[in-house]
Amino acid sequence: MPAAPKGRRLAWLDAMRGFAALCVVFDHMGDIVLQRVHAGVYTVIDTGQYGVFVFFLVSGYIIPASLERKGSVRGFWVSRVFRLYPLYILALALSILAYKTGFGAIHGAQNSPKNWAYALPFMMSNLLNGANVPNVIWTLSFEMVFYLLLTALFTFRVHRYSGGYALAAVIGALALGGILPISGLNSLHLLGHWTSERRIAILADFGIFIGLALAVTGRTRLRAIGVLIAAATGMTLLLFNTSYPSPGTGLVILALMFTGTLLYRAEQGQLPWKKALAVAGTVLVLAIAAGLWHGPGWIPRDYTQWRIEWVSSLVLAGATFAIGMALRHKRVPGWLAWLGLVSYSVYLLHPIVLNAYYSVDAFAQPHPFPIQVLLAAGILAMVLGLSALSYYFIESPMQKYGHRLARVLQARFGPDTIPPTLNTAPDAAPTAAAAETASSH
Repeated sequence: MPAAPKGRRLAWLDAMRGFAALCVVFDHMGDIVLQRVHAGVYTVIDTGQYGVFVFFLVSGYIIPASLERKGSVRGFWVSRVFRLYPLYILALALSILAYKTGFGAIHGAQNSPKNWAYALPFMMSNLLNGANVPNVIWTLSFEMVFYLLLTALFTFRVHRYSGGYALAAVIGALALGGILPISGLNSLHLLGHWTSERRIAILADFGIFIGLALAVTGRTRLRAIGVLIAAATGMTLLLFNTSYPSPGTGLVILALMFTGTLLYRAEQGQLPWKKALAVAGTVLVLAIAAGLWHGPGWIPRDYTQWRIEWVSSLVLAGATFAIGMALRHKRVPGWLAWLGLVSYSVYLLHPIVLNAYYSVDAFAQPHPFPIQVLLAAGILAMVLGLSALSYYFIESPMQKYGHRLARVLQARFGPDTIPPTLNTAPDAAPTAAAAETASSH
């Protein structure tokens, strides 16, 4: 692969992120406006589920490139914090403000605010008490577990076995999807005046915090212990305390992300394309089988319809990523690449806009179809406008600060990775193209 031009993003990934974000917006907006169109589309596919599956494939492709380019666990986590948390905090604040003023909901978090607060520091709400505020942040819990696993794998230099990890995760979903509990740890009745949820949340926060602190500041042995503690905490929550959408879905999501990593490695020449495609196809088939066999963690009114949506979402998400890779050297329309830039803002902020819209009685009434189209266009324009503001004034500046701080810390404290003598597999430097791609993410 030739080196990408300096400062240039991979536009095909941006295009997929932008399109996926719009699919999620349609999923939530369709229940409020465009109900007839929404119902027709859902006879074939769940656009929200499809959108997040595309997101997970993209994350799996690009996030390991970022970690490997930096060659630093410390630098990776600093950049992640500055990438994700500023907008995350803004979305939480706006959600609480909307709830207090009567223009939004916080999905039951008000019933146990202390428990909810303990679930917030590491974006683990979906794996700790189920109060996802805004409702879309359940996906961030699985992203965080993926980051913790990557940190441990990279520290021990065993991160290149992406195909094996993808297969292990999807086989686990197939084998365990029917027996893993929903919020199993939260349902334990622990002694004491605190609820079980709160105890589990505090223990999880403590485990992840101590683990990451040791990973970025400790000596060699302590770093190894730290990453294992953090990764083990994340995986324990994913396996035994997932609250939505179903217990086995977390493993399917991990399989999708590692599949994205697998395809990245094939593109970088680290393994043959035939092997990568064979593994990716196997993961897709087993992921479909896991859903069809075990179903969701809740009982829908029409289980047959859920099966159709599960299969179509997975197949079309895989096809979308395949088409994106096939066209990765083609020019992407500027507006579609721009949607990728603001996709994180679109994803987090659109539920807040929709809640505010639905809280107005005049808007909540039924409308003729032409009016629905106009209302949908107005909602989309509002979401994109707010997303542009949040990107240019919050996301982009904070990402720059994060990259700058990571470089300063690396220069001040030096390397923070495990020496090769403690590793079980060799590591190779990423290509120039991967470095440019990750640096701009």
